[in-house]
Amino acid sequence: MTENNTAVPSADSLDSLSYEEAREQLMGVVSRLEAGGASLEESLALWERGEALAKRCEDWLEGARKRLATARDGSNDTGTAAQ
Repeated sequence: MTENNTAVPSADSLDSLSYEEAREQLMGVVSRLEAGGASLEESLALWERGEALAKRCEDWLEGARKRLATARDGSNDTGTAAQ
């Protein structure tokens, strides 16, 4: 089996991606899958990479939701104390 750039990246390499980078790479993977023409093996590798990138994006979004909730809770506590 030949190695190519569609192999599933390690967790370390995904952890270093920003949300925007992961999303951009995910869109590229989706485009390549939609274009067709890839071998079954390459398609499976692309699919796995896409799944990993989607999970990375979900993790970023979940972290953002938690930060917003914390900020909202903090501002509600401050607002209540000031009244």
